[in-house]
Amino acid sequence: MIDFSLSENDQKILDYVRSEALVARKYARHYDENEHEFPPEALPEADQFPGVWGLMGERGEEDSGSSVIGMMVTMAETWGDYSVRMRKGRGVGLGNAALGAAGTPEQKEKWGHLLLSMAITEPGCGSDPSLVQTTAVLDEETDEWIINGEKIFVTTGCRADGVVLWATLDRSAGRAGIKSFLVEKETPGFVVAHKEKKLGIRADDTAAYVFQDCRIPRGNLLGGKEEIPKQGSGGFRGVMKTFNMTRPMTAAFGLGMSRAALDFTREQLEEAGVDLSYGAGVHGLSAAAAKFQELEALQEAAELTVARAAWMADHGMPNNLESSISKAKGGSGVRTITQGCIELLGAMGVSRDHLLEKWFRDVRITDIYEGTGQIQHMIIARTILDYSREQLS
Repeated sequence: MIDFSLSENDQKILDYVRSEALVARKYARHYDENEHEFPPEALPEADQFPGVWGLMGERGEEDSGSSVIGMMVTMAETWGDYSVRMRKGRGVGLGNAALGAAGTPEQKEKWGHLLLSMAITEPGCGSDPSLVQTTAVLDEETDEWIINGEKIFVTTGCRADGVVLWATLDRSAGRAGIKSFLVEKETPGFVVAHKEKKLGIRADDTAAYVFQDCRIPRGNLLGGKEEIPKQGSGGFRGVMKTFNMTRPMTAAFGLGMSRAALDFTREQLEEAGVDLSYGAGVHGLSAAAAKFQELEALQEAAELTVARAAWMADHGMPNNLESSISKAKGGSGVRTITQGCIELLGAMGVSRDHLLEKWFRDVRITDIYEGTGQIQHMIIARTILDYSREQLS
């Protein structure tokens, strides 16, 4: 039986992370308005907080699985701020998730301590990564891969030490020809072209990359398998499995911020005398209270989809469908929730004196990267109806 009740130790961990997040929130506006600055590796208050890892190490069998508590910790962190943390962890980039899912033991040992971005999107390739045009050609004489192409909207692209790059060995092979490569910064032919300016998550750097005759060792092919499988078999499909945990994590990013928006809105409504107590029935509620409870229900439902996808991962169960459901539900839900909170609070909701308008801008990305909401609905429909890509696209 699935039970997402938090153990006493789980709750202790989340309370601790929220205490850190509340401190981090004090810096949120500064880095939002000064996006040329990167948040520090550790905030000045970090010495006052010993870190959550000791508490994580004390967890036992009665506690939630590592993936479930990981999602809850993520929500607790972004409840403070999306970009600012008490400490910036190394080895927690999107590329690190790919390394952990598909890398060889030797690659994990060599690259695991680095911060790795993941470069998929290109000027002509957005929501459909099977259209990747960046090429990787093997030079048999030097035993090196030669990379050529452009990547855009690379998360943590400026701060990262290296990148997991998606490129094709054979464009005519379509999805089956796509492989991932590990490329370190400062490699000749690898240029960080510029940093993007964005609507939200301004303190989280997003970059454009250019690769021009960039040579990397043959062993930098993620997973080490060079053969091009037939269409519909292992290569592309195996790479896509990376998203089965990063998509719920992306939803968790947004749900932490929408939870913060709900908490702030509740405080303001109660201060204004709005009765938000449960049990009166929909006809016994004011319009503001009814709207707020509707937003709370949406939050709870989205959080449960994330917890289920993580629970399945903890128990070794395939979670491709549940991963996409959590991403689709979370990505759309956080937009509705933060917008609804702004509507309830009126002028206060859009004032830069408060963080609500920032949370509204920041959550927008969670429905876009890691596969847009529309793509997730396509994946969900194909899976439930047992349709192929050709039958439903």
